[in-house]
Amino acid sequence: MLLQTSTNINIDDIKINFDSSGLWVLNIAIAIIMFGVALAITVDDFKRLLKNPKIVFVGVLSQFILLPLFTFLGILLIKPHPSFALGMMMIAACPGGNVSNFFSKMAKGNAALSVSLTAFATLICIFMTPFNLQFWGSLYEPTNEILKTVELNWVDLLKLVSLILGIPLLCGMLIKHYHSEMAGKIEKVLKPLSMLVFIALIFIAFSQNLDVFVNHIHHVLLLVVLHNIFAFILGYITAKAFGLNKQDCKTISMETGIQNGGLGLLLIFGFFDGLGGMALLAAFWGIWDVFSGMILATYWGRDKKASLKKS
Repeated sequence: MLLQTSTNINIDDIKINFDSSGLWVLNIAIAIIMFGVALAITVDDFKRLLKNPKIVFVGVLSQFILLPLFTFLGILLIKPHPSFALGMMMIAACPGGNVSNFFSKMAKGNAALSVSLTAFATLICIFMTPFNLQFWGSLYEPTNEILKTVELNWVDLLKLVSLILGIPLLCGMLIKHYHSEMAGKIEKVLKPLSMLVFIALIFIAFSQNLDVFVNHIHHVLLLVVLHNIFAFILGYITAKAFGLNKQDCKTISMETGIQNGGLGLLLIFGFFDGLGGMALLAAFWGIWDVFSGMILATYWGRDKKASLKKS
């Protein structure tokens, strides 16, 4: 079966080949990517969002409230393996992936809005990611049992998210503010380079665990694909329901559908000892949403060009 929901599979006996040195490299890569994104962010970006609070509300509502809520409801409906369920909750609790900025631009969305929302989401995820994981995970008995077993420490989780997202964001913005020209030069090199390194890390990890994916990918394939497609649709429909224009709808969709799978994987290895089901799901998400985001951005980008030709 492509959608495996049996609780009898020994999926948590799987060990993803990802040692402590690999964890540190992923740690650094995520921090550098966030730093690269922050080099393009100014205080004016936040002021722009504050002048249009509806967009901020829609972005936060879609990404940090509706996605975790509907993920929880979906879990109640399909009852996947407990560690798969917690993996889905982890992904839904994470902020948008930094690659969403690139895809929003490619999709002819609102690139400035995307960068601003990424920055804002990074700030609030320092609190919202631990909260959503703990809150929704504790409401579902099978995942609550896992949380009790690992004794998830809120403070340690908060420290880690602050370290790899909050500090790079602050440093990048300070350089942008005081040394704007230097920030522009660094960003031109660092942002594409860091994204390539991050994607390379994902595929290296994939190749090192090829046998694990080949033997077990069918357990999470449909869970990840359907969860991801739903997230894209949820973001677009939510933005549309609040009367946002097409560009902004695309951007909210990307911000909701492209979740930071790398951060999720990092937290899984840092706090759940690489729990097999969670790690498998988050690792596949990290690969899949880059692929799905590229397809959607390409489609929307062509659609925009086609409409311009017709007009």
